[in-house]
Parts: sequence; structure tokens; C-alpha cells
Amino acid sequence: MTFIIAIDGPAAAGKGTLARRIAETYGFHHLDTGLTYRATARALLEAGLPLDDEAVAERMAQAVDLSGLDRAVLAQHHIGEAASRIAVMPAVRCALVEAQRRFSARSPGTVLDGRDIGTVVCPQAPVKLYVTASPDVRARRRHDEVIASGGVADYQTILADVKKRDDRDMGRADSPLKPADDAHLLDTSEMSIEAAFQAAKTIIDAALNRN
Repeated sequence: MTFIIAIDGPAAAGKGTLARRIAETYGFHHLDTGLTYRATARALLEAGLPLDDEAVAERMAQAVDLSGLDRAVLAQHHIGEAASRIAVMPAVRCALVEAQRRFSARSPGTVLDGRDIGTVVCPQAPVKLYVTASPDVRARRRHDEVIASGGVADYQTILADVKKRDDRDMGRADSPLKPADDAHLLDTSEMSIEAAFQAAKTIIDAALNRN
């Protein structure tokens, strides 16, 4: 039976870094579910199709290849903005959730990170982590990432964007961002990635021993 680890949390909380580290450590398959929305948005943009036609967006979502998700390409800001527009469409969410569930069944185990993994995509996951941090800390991390990669960034603009995205993710009617009732909370505001990983590993090892 496949062992599923569901990791949710807001933008820039560190869940992606944590998810990749966990997957590598345990030899599990990893899926950043946010990239599935970005891949759908990119396909719409490249085809010159509208971002407000739910039926068209649904068809694109159904055709997304989960094995061809290029993080470097999909991380572009304009793709993220487009993705946030289609991510609120129930038909798009339904199509991508089905694809994510199929991925989660891969053997021997999977790690999925996103906004609604523990609550909607894989509520049966034996390990659910909710990784969060204060908006200020998350904005600072994102600001430092941009600067480190040679870009130009304004902290206040990023902070406003983080808060706006939180409001959108937590306030949407369909699959809002929230911890599952049985999720383990990891607040990384004052925690290194190593400390977060060790905390997660303790939880995962205990669950594996129960299986």
C-alpha cells in the first residue's frame, strides 16, 4: 500500500523545500501541486486562450502532464498571476485534484505539497503536516530569494502580495487553505529547515512504524 505524506501551508512557509527533502530521504515520489495550476495557466497563455473561460481551462487542466513540470519555467511571476485566476475555478480544481490523486497512488510512497492536500486531495494520508510562518517572515524569505538570484525586490510590495494571496487562498469557497483537523502544525517562523525536517521526520517515522 502506498504511504502518503500530505503537506499544506501558505506561500513561502518552506513546505516545498521540506517536501523535497522528505521525498529524497524516504525515496518517495514528490509533487508540488501548485505547479499543476501553473502548468495549466502556462498552457492557456501559450495558446493565447482566455483565462476567464472555465470550460477551456478545464480542458487544459485535464491534459496537464505531471511528469513534465519544470519548476524553473513555471516559477515566472506572470504564470503565477494567471494560475491564481484559474485556481478558483471549481472545474479546474476538480480536474487537477483527480490527477493529483492518481499521482498519490504511486508506490512505494508519495509526498504532495499544496494548499488542500490533507483536507481535499488526500484526506486519508497517514501523515499530514501544516507548515506555516508569519507573513513578515515569509515576505522576508521571498525578498531574500529574489535578491540572492540577482533580481530586484521591494519588501513592502512582497509583504502586501503575501497577505493578498493568503486572503485569496483562505477565503475561497472551494477548498480553502486550512489545516486538516488531524494535521501536525510546524511553525517555521523561528525554525531552520533542518529543525523543521527533523520534527517532520519524527512524525513520519512514528507513522511508518504504525503501518
